Amino acid sequence: RQSEQQHLPSSGNREMLRAAVRSAARAAARPVARQQVRRMAVLSSQRSTAARWVGAATLAATGASVLALSAQADCFFWGAKKEDKYAGVRKELEDLINKEMCGPLMVRLAWHCSGTFDKATGSGGSNGACMRFDPEAADGANKGLDLARKWLEDIKKNHPEISYADLYTLAGAVAIETMGGPKIDWRDGRQDYTDGSKGCPGRLPDATQGATHIRNVFHRMGFTDREYVALIGAHVLGECHADRSGFVGPWTRDPYGVTNQYYVLLLEEPWKVKKGSNPTQFEDSTGDLMMLPSDIANITDPEFRKYVEMYAKDEQLWFKDFAAAFAKLINLGVPQQQ
Repeated sequence: RQSEQQHLPSSGNREMLRAAVRSAARAAARPVARQQVRRMAVLSSQRSTAARWVGAATLAATGASVLALSAQADCFFWGAKKEDKYAGVRKELEDLINKEMCGPLMVRLAWHCSGTFDKATGSGGSNGACMRFDPEAADGANKGLDLARKWLEDIKKNHPEISYADLYTLAGAVAIETMGGPKIDWRDGRQDYTDGSKGCPGRLPDATQGATHIRNVFHRMGFTDREYVALIGAHVLGECHADRSGFVGPWTRDPYGVTNQYYVLLLEEPWKVKKGSNPTQFEDSTGDLMMLPSDIANITDPEFRKYVEMYAKDEQLWFKDFAAAFAKLINLGVPQQQ
């Protein structure tokens, strides 16, 4: 133990290595083909110093079985970690996400459960799990999320101690972490309502709109412009489906990896309106990727654009800001967390 302490990094690099060890341990427990092949093409040319730390730690994990014990990754250097009473839930969520490749859908579920909050009235938000009932379940913006809720039913049956509201938000947090993103400060304590009378349909963003609408929606919840732009980086994940939103296609070439590529592509590609699209969407130079009108507003609005440029240059800064903004989002409307 004393020998280990002598080889700890300097204080300036300590947190970076800590994150690297956690990421390496999680990677060692995931399916190798998805973890290695999926991310290689996207990230190989854009490795930051922090990313190289992660790569080095991942190689070390291959030859050191102790790093595969993800539950002990934090305590290996820095002492015992508090036991997570939802460790079993997290494990089943990770297994589900890896098996069904449904991480992006779980992030969307957590976001849409939380994104109805109104700070002026205190209504909406993740508390209550109102999406189980109409009118929120029938909101057009929530099409396709019935599949996510169905997938989570078995986990709820196995763990009746967790509320639906906690489960839906935890699923989003675990999905982000499982797909290589930052640790999300998720907290429990949400209650389940018995009906949909407190549901708040119609409050989610309209992707056909521009900066004014975006600000109205996110300022209503209590987010700044910077927090909004950090949050919208989640569009790096998944893709749009015609039978759900009317839009079609992925935003990036790695829809199952949490990276800053959304911002990079927004700035680097010459986005043009896709001919014949209805509703209107934009396409990149290859025609393979798409952006929504609300995405394009992030580079045409000067205030939004400065944050897009900032996050395109610094992935670790985006990880930090995104983790804080997403934790804030899923905790909105939970009385004991306000």
